[in-house]
Amino acid sequence: MEVVFDSRSENEGFARVAVAAFMTQMDPVLEEVADVKTAVSEAVTNSIIHGYEGRTSGKITVWCGIEKDKKTILVTVKDQGIGIENVEQAMEPLYTTRPDMDRSGMGFAFMEAFMDELQVISKLGEGTTIIMSKEIGKAQAEE
Repeated sequence: MEVVFDSRSENEGFARVAVAAFMTQMDPVLEEVADVKTAVSEAVTNSIIHGYEGRTSGKITVWCGIEKDKKTILVTVKDQGIGIENVEQAMEPLYTTRPDMDRSGMGFAFMEAFMDELQVISKLGEGTTIIMSKEIGKAQAEE
């Protein structure tokens, strides 16, 4: 699945619901859906606030797929915004470039906490791609 939408804050909810609807075919538990929705929300919000600096003229692409094992969802959130100068620093908990907007600096930390894998690829002036994955059904298998 791939959806492309304007970098408007009201579209963050649309992205969450689109990904949740896509992953229902994997028969996830509510906690797994909530985890993925939270990670998608953080990634899309980062694109809007940091990537496009709140401008509504940019586009955000959310792509979802299911790995061959049919147990792992892959989610990519991509923008063509300003990019991240220092990805390692940006991923540190509590680091924010927007303290003026009361940003907590926990976006990447939440993505890491709620997903199994997180990769951030960014180039200044060209944008950022966030690649995340989560195994679905792991909690049920452990019971």
